[in-house]
Amino acid sequence: MPHAWLKSNPFMSIWSSAAHRIARSLRGRATAQARRRAPPAVSTGSKAPTKLWMEAVTAACAKTTKPKRKR
Repeated sequence: MPHAWLKSNPFMSIWSSAAHRIARSLRGRATAQARRRAPPAVSTGSKAPTKLWMEAVTAACAKTTKPKRKR
């Protein structure tokens, strides 16, 4: 005789199916929103360090130039 805890419960099955459907829907919406927001974040994330390094390099080059002599 099978154990009572191992029998399938139709109400639990319905509840579980609904919970999985909601979870899939929320996951899809979150993924879509992340994809929409990713391009600006990536471009900002790559431009900021480049700008920082370029400012540091140009500032270092500007400081090492010799002043022009007056005649």
